[in-house]
Amino acid sequence: MPRTLATTLSCCCLALLLPYAAALPAETAAPDATAPAATTSDTATQRPEVAERSQEEALALQEQLPAGEQQQLKAGEENFLALWQPANKGDAQGLVILLPGAGESADWPQAIGPLRSKLPDAGWHTLSLTLPDPQPVATAAASIEPGSAEAPAPAEPTATPDASAAAASPADSAPASDNSAAAAPPEQTPEQHAERVLARIQAGIEFAQQQKPKSIVLLGHGTGGYWAARYLSEHKTSPIQNLLLVAPLLPEQFSPTLDELVPKLQLAVGDFYYKNQQLERTAALKRIQASKRQKSPAYIQVAMSALPGNPATEQEQLYRRIRGWLSLHLQAEAAAPTP
Repeated sequence: MPRTLATTLSCCCLALLLPYAAALPAETAAPDATAPAATTSDTATQRPEVAERSQEEALALQEQLPAGEQQQLKAGEENFLALWQPANKGDAQGLVILLPGAGESADWPQAIGPLRSKLPDAGWHTLSLTLPDPQPVATAAASIEPGSAEAPAPAEPTATPDASAAAASPADSAPASDNSAAAAPPEQTPEQHAERVLARIQAGIEFAQQQKPKSIVLLGHGTGGYWAARYLSEHKTSPIQNLLLVAPLLPEQFSPTLDELVPKLQLAVGDFYYKNQQLERTAALKRIQASKRQKSPAYIQVAMSALPGNPATEQEQLYRRIRGWLSLHLQAEAAAPTP
């Protein structure tokens, strides 16, 4: 009899608990249904703007290089990184401002990095600038066009009818659109980009003048050469009387061309190019012909050999040619105009 009584009591307890157990999933499902909407909304409001690649590279350099080499300069509303190396001689000959090309950092292993670290041994201060990207780099998610093949489908075959209806709802799709807009970086016109670059060059020159060097030389590599020449063409009263170009390139969507711009500059120009690169050789020929038409005696071209299989030797060759030009062709700073 006690065994029968215990069995009966157990059955009664189970019968009483079953209604509550059945109701429990329905009660807990309601908060879960609202959770995705809240999470999406939070992401849309908190997702940061995508940084430019030049900013990310500058942050990496700040972690790798000694703090004494780093200078935070200001151009307009922007702060940017510049790398400073004082001359390794008591009586410095001057200061060289280095402008990297598109996609290059202030310590790029071609031209910029080797020159900024080697020229101090020849008695030159160096200041290498970080230039902005032509266009901010967007993430792949931000670049997906609505309705493209890469866009996520609104409903999967395994989804339940309720989930498919929720995915197709306009109200639910709105936060995803806001999220993409928040992630997309602001676009800039070519002239806005030019203003940013020229403002940074101006900030670099102002810092250089504070060091009171005997002379200031502007050196540009790749598209940095174009920006150096353009700055000097638009600032006729600049204290800079010497321009060095290393394998200069014209950025896309910009004019005038280098063969139109460089020979008209009334200052000493050293134009270094790689003669075994067909495109560089052709562009250099146009520049030297234009300089002859402009009668620019202070314009000097220096042909070098590209050594892709031996980058260390190639960079040493460039350093020696630059150092030789600075020793032989440096033009004295023009006297300040009288008021």
